[in-house]
Amino acid sequence: MSTCRQLDIKTDDHAPKKWSVSLNEEVFKQFFSQGGSVVHKVFGEGLLFSPFLFGKFFDPSDAFPLWDFNSDVFLSKFRSCGQSTVDWFQTDIDYVLKSEIPAALGENSVQIHTDNGKVVEISGQWKPQRESNTKDWRCGHWWEHGYVRRLELPEDADWRKLEAKLSSDKYLEIRIPKANLHSATGQGKNGTADVSEPL
Repeated sequence: MSTCRQLDIKTDDHAPKKWSVSLNEEVFKQFFSQGGSVVHKVFGEGLLFSPFLFGKFFDPSDAFPLWDFNSDVFLSKFRSCGQSTVDWFQTDIDYVLKSEIPAALGENSVQIHTDNGKVVEISGQWKPQRESNTKDWRCGHWWEHGYVRRLELPEDADWRKLEAKLSSDKYLEIRIPKANLHSATGQGKNGTADVSEPL
């Protein structure tokens, strides 16, 4: 039976420098080559959290302008091999991101944050952190414990109305409505031009 649950969207960031250690290509390749099956299920090619999702290495803790690009073009290599579990697109009313979340991540591991209304962040832990002096797993070598994908929001995205759902603890769908199109185009509610009187 398929279950669907709404995810809470967090807007307060108590750790603004949480992704302070950047992931570079050499470190990732070494980590990935030594990782087990769970690491490959989280960071493998064509997956949302893969640093190579966009065709070349890109640190997933850096924000990427996802909706500026067509997923059919970007993911064609992965789709032809049946490796892609990610899709994004826009409609007349919203921006949509759909992705399969690796089952290895377990229940309740996905968190969604917005950062100053400019970035949406999808993150969580894939491996419990052992005893450590570090208060937050994201401050160190975060890829050893968790995953992240930070995406720039388009200027017309209404981040306050962002919704995220997780179906069967496996399929993530994020919908971000476009801001009021009428005010952006100068149209009133009845489709007429919205003209203000000078003061």
